[in-house]
Amino acid sequence: MVDRVLNTLKAAHEGSVGVLLADGTEPGPVYYDVGSGAHMPSTKEWHAYDGRFSRPRAATLRGSCTCGWRGMAEYPLDWTTLPADKPLYEADIDLSGPIADYSAHLSVIRDAAVQLPAELTGILTELVGRLGSLAAEEPLVALKALADLRHVIAEVGQDAAYELAAQQVPIEEIATGLGTSETAARTYLNSYLHP
Repeated sequence: MVDRVLNTLKAAHEGSVGVLLADGTEPGPVYYDVGSGAHMPSTKEWHAYDGRFSRPRAATLRGSCTCGWRGMAEYPLDWTTLPADKPLYEADIDLSGPIADYSAHLSVIRDAAVQLPAELTGILTELVGRLGSLAAEEPLVALKALADLRHVIAEVGQDAAYELAAQQVPIEEIATGLGTSETAARTYLNSYLHP
């Protein structure tokens, strides 16, 4: 359930395979020339850094996260065996290392987040199951229950947000407890304080 919460909070913990150039720097986005126009598409996908069409060439891969975390382990690309004239995504490159490093980073985030009591987790799990069944069998009843839940969520959320403010809990602590970034935590709190 934590992953759903991270997603709902637009958590700053979206992982990717990052790249480093030969000089050890992390490159900016690669822009695609699609002709004239105001919009120039770009990407930071690892496979775009293949050295073709004057693009930078990745020297190593590593785990990466939108929160700013970068994996310490580096996974070198052997350009003597990679095709210079084909897209990098067509090569048989093992991405398991950077992906595993990001997964370990996400585990640290999950472990640091506030853990719900088992009883509450059980109640939420049962509620999700019942609402799912109602959505299929009695959709109007499900929508009414969800409307009532929105009201409860708004009230309890506002009470909790005001209590955190009254206790002067630092935003860093709130972000860690929610498993998200300070920006996302601030936005989440403000959604209750200023609906």
